[in-house]
Amino acid sequence: MTTKNHFLSIFSTFVIMVSLAPAASAAGGKSPGLKSAPDFTQGDKPDEFHDWNLGPIGARGWIYTANGHSHEARQILITTVAKGSPADGVLVKGDVILGVEGKKFDGDARVQFANAITAVESGKGTLHLLRWREGKTDTPELKLQVLGSYSATAPYDCPKSKLIFEAGCISLAARMAGPNYARSNNPIPRSLNGLALIASGNKAWHPMLKKEAEWASAFTAESMATWYYGYVLAFLSEYAMATGDSSVMPGIKRLALESAHGQSAVGTWGHKFAMANGNLNGYGSMNQPGLTLMIGMALAREAGVKEPDLDRAIAKGAAFVRWYMNKGAVPYGDHQPFSGHEDNGKCSSAAVLYDLLGDREAAEYFGKMATAAYSEREQGHTGNFFNVLWALPGVARCGQLATGAYLQETSWYYDLARAWDGSWPYQGAPVGEEEHGKYTSWDCSGGYLLAYALPLKSLSITGKKSFSVPPLKAAQVADVIGAGRDYGFKDNRNSYDTRTTVQLFAGLSSWSPAMRKRSAAALGRREGDHVPALLKMLASSNRDARYGACEALGALGVKADAAAPQLTALLKDGDPWLQSLAAISLSQLGNEVRTASVSELLALTVRPNPADPRRMTQRYVAEALFSPFPGSRNVKSILTGPLDGVDRKLLYPAVQSMLDNEDSVTRGSAGRIYDRLSGSDLVVLMPSIIKATEKLAPSDEMFADGIRLAGLDLFSKLHIREGIPLCISLIEPNRWGSGKRLPKCLECLKRYGSHAKEVLPQLKEMRLKMGKPKAKDESADLLDKVIAEIESSTASPTLVDMKEFMAHPTGLKK
Repeated sequence: MTTKNHFLSIFSTFVIMVSLAPAASAAGGKSPGLKSAPDFTQGDKPDEFHDWNLGPIGARGWIYTANGHSHEARQILITTVAKGSPADGVLVKGDVILGVEGKKFDGDARVQFANAITAVESGKGTLHLLRWREGKTDTPELKLQVLGSYSATAPYDCPKSKLIFEAGCISLAARMAGPNYARSNNPIPRSLNGLALIASGNKAWHPMLKKEAEWASAFTAESMATWYYGYVLAFLSEYAMATGDSSVMPGIKRLALESAHGQSAVGTWGHKFAMANGNLNGYGSMNQPGLTLMIGMALAREAGVKEPDLDRAIAKGAAFVRWYMNKGAVPYGDHQPFSGHEDNGKCSSAAVLYDLLGDREAAEYFGKMATAAYSEREQGHTGNFFNVLWALPGVARCGQLATGAYLQETSWYYDLARAWDGSWPYQGAPVGEEEHGKYTSWDCSGGYLLAYALPLKSLSITGKKSFSVPPLKAAQVADVIGAGRDYGFKDNRNSYDTRTTVQLFAGLSSWSPAMRKRSAAALGRREGDHVPALLKMLASSNRDARYGACEALGALGVKADAAAPQLTALLKDGDPWLQSLAAISLSQLGNEVRTASVSELLALTVRPNPADPRRMTQRYVAEALFSPFPGSRNVKSILTGPLDGVDRKLLYPAVQSMLDNEDSVTRGSAGRIYDRLSGSDLVVLMPSIIKATEKLAPSDEMFADGIRLAGLDLFSKLHIREGIPLCISLIEPNRWGSGKRLPKCLECLKRYGSHAKEVLPQLKEMRLKMGKPKAKDESADLLDKVIAEIESSTASPTLVDMKEFMAHPTGLKK
């Protein structure tokens, strides 16, 4: 069949089968309890999850997955077969595929089946199955289209990639022309599908794209606006640049400026746009939508929107994310660097963003992180859609050899995800990875097709302009791919433990923060005196080696006590990341040297550093001294006991500065010492405590209540009068997390006894707005109970004004 006729066949067949295609089943999810791979030939049953598209054969199948992978799967249970597909008439629901090409699966059935498809498409076109059906085993054949092999630089200079892209666009255009397309598609995949057709350069689809652009130009949303606007804006901007249609420019400008004005005070975005006070709605910053918003805004600027507010928002947001360079992957929000090479596509989209901005250094770093993340793509918060979406566009910033090497590792996944009709349903994450099942109805074709559109260089996001990063050479690509080796799933032993000590030391010097961290952890578990060699690395001029050595010394724990002087000296280094790593490493040493480092750690918190404008080192000093970062493991904070012997001349300014940090986690760490402060301590620190209690921190809103409630707890225990109205104002019933704030605020209010009656009108008004209690409405029930307790209270503790307390502190140890 000629290429042209092949495309026409796909197009006509698809038009017929659009309404007949079986709905994609949920992939991923939480397993209800299967602890091992079932044997369907012995009557075992699957659970309801792991239903996967099985590539271009036209069938879906259940494959055992657990702990984030399918390593233990040896069978594929057929769940659906599409009418008119290659599998129609060959497979039926309930068939079990035991192997391919006359051999049973002896490894991961999912990967081996996908590799068999790749091999068949490269030449012979016939896939031989080993099938079990109703107690009998046979070897049926499936006829597949011959597409050729992936080239060494795929998707560049790759006939197979070209055929996949062209067939996919024809298939996609047929669906987009359907009567229900607009109603049934989420704005994110809808925008991506439009981008894919723009990338094709086929002007026959421009009338349809113009209708999509009219929708996008008028698009608005209240809920999830930050998630949608970036993709809608990217589509609209690329459309305007590709077609010259200026009618959409007002829409582009509106979307771009709404996005810019919705940025938080620290340069981030959350589920919704920021409030007027600069704080984020919801529970705080999310770099996933933030990066896409910046990509959309950068494209809007390229399309012709010239606004100072737009420039400022892009610059501020880009500076925020740039902090994570050389430290790790871009994390969920305003958090510590993620320990792997990728966190749900954020490094990959960052590579695209910084390339659009012409920031070569950042684009190269994040592009390399994207390339090394080939074994981490099935992860993702709520699913892996964004991880797969941004993968190849991010990898491409490192050049064609990088994309070819990346696809050598992952082509099996792409060939399994591609359906027989040219579409790309959502595959989902294996059990053991987070999966909420809300993407299963998405038509993901546009996201995949953008990867295959890279060679056309028809869009700004696919390389219309030359990439800012010089293409990596073969040796560089091999090094980047090597950094991604031995990624361990949840139930796997740490593969780094099998490496030699020489290999681990080499890993400590890697450009890859993930490789450094994994090497350091493995070295920490190894016997021997490694301190002399690590100190030599620490004294070198190699930045990455110094980072790795510093982490390794911390991983050694008490075995590295002799390195305490060198680690302490690093606290005065000009590199804020080296300071941060040194602070954490010092906290992991033996008790004597840990305690000896307290004064230098406290001094670091107030030492100005132009390289650290957001005072990020304070976050790590706070972790080292007072309490681990939420979710951190194995960090032993130093000052968890009495503060006797701690130099107050150093403690006071350190705590005051931390309580003024824009990060709520840093503030919250400092607040852990409130119950250990004496009255004289509070005389000095109370102004800072009051400020940190009254005002929400500018960033990390999801943790912001901790420090505020700690202050309220302190005021109420001391019966400070000003705490009574704070007990009401801190509830903030319309802000995220009020269900957890309310009990603590009411607990503090009850300590005031009958004095709390003065705020009963506010409590009753709050209760009235809640309406009739709903089933299991704990907040309403609690409020009713506390109102009654206050009304009947006869307790009358002696109240003290804040000024009076400051003059004569009482109620605490001297």
